[in-house]
Amino acid sequence: MTVNQVQDAIADEFSVFDDWMDKYNLLIDMGKDLPAIDPKFKMKDFLIEGCQSKVWLHPEFRENRVFFTADSDAIITKGIVGLLIRVLSGRTPDEIISAELWFIDKIGLKQNLSPTRSNGLLSMVRQMKLYAMAYKATGSR
Repeated sequence: MTVNQVQDAIADEFSVFDDWMDKYNLLIDMGKDLPAIDPKFKMKDFLIEGCQSKVWLHPEFRENRVFFTADSDAIITKGIVGLLIRVLSGRTPDEIISAELWFIDKIGLKQNLSPTRSNGLLSMVRQMKLYAMAYKATGSR
């Protein structure tokens, strides 16, 4: 699936619900489905700056694609990073760098987050794109 196809699928999943409490519950469930990050990556080097909650994001570069694993100490935040991983993990650095993540606005996520969580969301996106830029520049780890 392309980046936009995954975003369409996410928008469809969230469009089933009108109430934001139901959407939060969906987000929480998505966080529970996030594959576990290796505990050795739950360290300061992989902690995302700018998040109210603790969010660890680990990139891995193989076969010219970036794969992400993550975890958070907050269930909503874990769901948010899970959505970002669903869209961006397994993509080439160029795909990640150029991705316009319109699903965030389409599902109303940004508007329904506290300002600190919204800043955290932006920090997660920025960090994923920075990792992709670094891999593109070095062509390696």
